[in-house]
Amino acid sequence: MNPNNTRVYKMSFAGVYPHYITKAEKKGRTKEEVDTIICWLTGYTKKSLQKQIDTKVDLETFFAQAPQLNPNVSMITGVICGYRVEDIKEPLMQKIRYMDKLIDELAKGRAMEKILRK
Repeated sequence: MNPNNTRVYKMSFAGVYPHYITKAEKKGRTKEEVDTIICWLTGYTKKSLQKQIDTKVDLETFFAQAPQLNPNVSMITGVICGYRVEDIKEPLMQKIRYMDKLIDELAKGRAMEKILRK
């Protein structure tokens, strides 16, 4: 594991979340779509997602407490931040990048059915 990643894991999910919303809304998408994507990926309900935001858990805790990673995550492929998400070896970083990739797809105008791998 890259020692610099430790800092990323300790970032608050509540600190990252508004950036996802801003990115989506700048492209005409909605907070509800962002929430749907995050819930699809992690298994959180909208209520339990809000609790994670309110308690300001770090990203490591956010994913550790996630009810269940979606079984279709292996269908998430492509490049985010210069790395192919399917090739990232460190499990937590891969989960973070999955989330980044899905929000990126939303901001690029991809249909929700495709983002949610239906």
